[in-house]
Amino acid sequence: MSVHLLLSAGRGPQECAWALAQLLHRLERDATRRGLQTHRAHTVPGDRPGTYRSVLVRIEGDGAEAFAASWTGTLCWQAHSPYRATTGRKNWYVIAQPCQVDIPRTTFTDADVDIVACRTGGPGGQHRNKASTAVRATHRPTGIVVVVDTERQFSLNRSIAMRLLRQRVEHGDQAAERAVTTARWRIHDELVRGNPTRIERPEPPNQDLAPQKRTRQRRRQSTRPRPPREESFIRRPEDR
Repeated sequence: MSVHLLLSAGRGPQECAWALAQLLHRLERDATRRGLQTHRAHTVPGDRPGTYRSVLVRIEGDGAEAFAASWTGTLCWQAHSPYRATTGRKNWYVIAQPCQVDIPRTTFTDADVDIVACRTGGPGGQHRNKASTAVRATHRPTGIVVVVDTERQFSLNRSIAMRLLRQRVEHGDQAAERAVTTARWRIHDELVRGNPTRIERPEPPNQDLAPQKRTRQRRRQSTRPRPPREESFIRRPEDR
């Protein structure tokens, strides 16, 4: 099972592109801990090195949909700006939304087409009005129907109908691809700042480092040779 998740900094400042990179690393580590695989299918770099305006991530493995849902919505990276020390703002927002990428192509075969001969009225003489030379062709997988009666021969109308069906099926696939692309671009403008569904912060510094240093210092002190103790003055019997 695989899911595509699009992360976008929207039209935010350069800190949002930096926040997206931080959130991306956090997401990838979280996925690894859960036994999932991630792949950056498409990236748009930001103005600063190591930043991203948008990233399309493919998540694979059992529970990929539930994991993507936990990272869906407005994400907030809470940290001070690394570029502007004077600004007091520390909330930088990124949007993450699942999106469809792979559009299945429709395979056109003659076996999927139902051909029915029919009559049509209108000008054309008695042969056109009495003989069943018109063709009604239906593509069962998509439900597309065409009716062709331009020629006086059934075989010619059938060939035209098959060609028209093939073109309409291909145009339908292209329209579906454009719709998916448009929906993916629309995500960039759906970023709402505030009310995040998830807040992430930089990991705090290791608090156990200082005790470790003190322990090492104590161990070093314990290995040093102790100075000889001064012997107490004891009077011997002959000195009395």
